[in-house]
Parts: sequence; structure tokens; C-alpha cells
Amino acid sequence: MAYHQLITLSLLSYMLFFVSLFPHSSTSATFSSASSPDSSDKVSLGLYYESLCPYSANFIINYLDNIFTNGLIDIVDLTLFPWGNAKIKGNNTVVCQHGPFECLLNTVEACAISVWPDLNEHFPFIYCIETLVYNRTYPEWESCFEKLSLDPTPISDCVSTGYGAELELQYAADTNALEPPHEYVPWVVVDGQPLYEDYENFISYICKAYKGTTVPSACSDLSLDAIPEEKANSKPSVCYTEETTKLTLSTIRSVISSWISQVYMAASV
Repeated sequence: MAYHQLITLSLLSYMLFFVSLFPHSSTSATFSSASSPDSSDKVSLGLYYESLCPYSANFIINYLDNIFTNGLIDIVDLTLFPWGNAKIKGNNTVVCQHGPFECLLNTVEACAISVWPDLNEHFPFIYCIETLVYNRTYPEWESCFEKLSLDPTPISDCVSTGYGAELELQYAADTNALEPPHEYVPWVVVDGQPLYEDYENFISYICKAYKGTTVPSACSDLSLDAIPEEKANSKPSVCYTEETTKLTLSTIRSVISSWISQVYMAASV
């Protein structure tokens, strides 16, 4: 299937009706990370994200990618969940925060994880797409096949047959099962614990959680307790969920209303 035909087919399908639900027993994607003899000592690292959130893209290409070069990948079980703040509406339609193209790319990345279950194979492809998102050239996402010498056919088949939508339903279930519920993306979880606004400092949490005997060099000179002052006082760079946004706006309105009431009462005295 030609690249432009894949885009057209996929976008139309997401703007109409979502595929029928499939049995959950067959929807789980298979993941794996770099092999290690001491896999029981590995620290689990989960990234819940959506493809077109600029902060997710920034985290993937400027932060997460570092674990592949600094040796931390040897002690980490990394799992990616490309769903984010998407919602399943009536008639099984899916609405993504950044529109139909985000639904398409979420599904493409879910298919990549399934088609190439080895982390060292699917992560470069996702990294390539997210680099284009970061550079605001994501409509050119199919160029990643050529850049990485990958056959696009398995991804095309995964998307066009509806299997990618099946995978997305599982990622939706995984994301919705988070405790506590995610409030925004990127939502980074280390050994089951969300990092909240401090997600960019995820390497420190990995190093603190690691119980193995061989400490990676990336952890040896790292301050594991101190949070940089500029990070502690900065506003988190995230894409909030719809519910979180409504709650924030409600809080702002309440504060403003209270302030206006106080001003009015003071002026009346």
C-alpha cells in the first residue's frame, strides 16, 4: 500500500467509527527490553504518553533516549503506552487530545511495539516519529521507514486490518487502570510509583530503586536526593487530561470569584 493511501485510510477510519471491541485475552502487546542475566533486579520504567503532545516528544528524544547511551538500559525494563489522554466515546469512537492524526500515530506506534517487540527495534522507530513531532514535521512520519531501512508493510497491515485499534484498546485499559490515575502526559512511573512533575529527573529514581550489586556508572556520580531548585520552582511541562484542565479552570474561577467578593465587601464598608 502506498504511503499516502495509508494516511488517508487511517485518518478516515478514526474520524468515523472505532473498530469493534475485541476479547482482551488476545489484545496484549508483547514487550521486551535489552537482555540481562539479572533481569529480576531490573527497575520497571513505564512511559504513558500520546504521540502529538510536544512534552511527550521532548521527553522521549531529549531525556529517555539517554538510557540507551549511558548504560542504564541494562538495569531497566522499559514499557511504552501510546494512549495518553485519548477517550473512548459512544459508538466505540476514539477522540484524541490533538486530533485524528494523533490517533493514527498512537496506533502506528502501538503497531511498531507489536511488530518489533524487541525494544532495540521499536524504540528507534518511535524515536524517529517523535523527533518529527518535536520538529513539527510529523506528517512526514513515513520517512522513518526509509531512514531506518524498515519494511512498512507490517505496520500498514496492522493499522488497516484493525489490529492496531485492538492494541490501542489494551493501552487504554492499561492507562485507565493506573493508580493513582494519570493527570497528564508524559506520565512516568518507576517501579509502580508515578514521578509527577519531577519526571525529567527519572534517572535519579531509577538509580535509587535499583537493588543490584553492580551500580551503573550513570548512577555513581549522581545526586539522588536533591531536586534542582529551578525544577522545584518551575511549572511542569505537560499535556493535562480534560478532567484535570476542567478542575484547574474551576479552581481558578473559584479563586477569582472569592477575590471579587472580598474586594466588593471591602469597598462597601
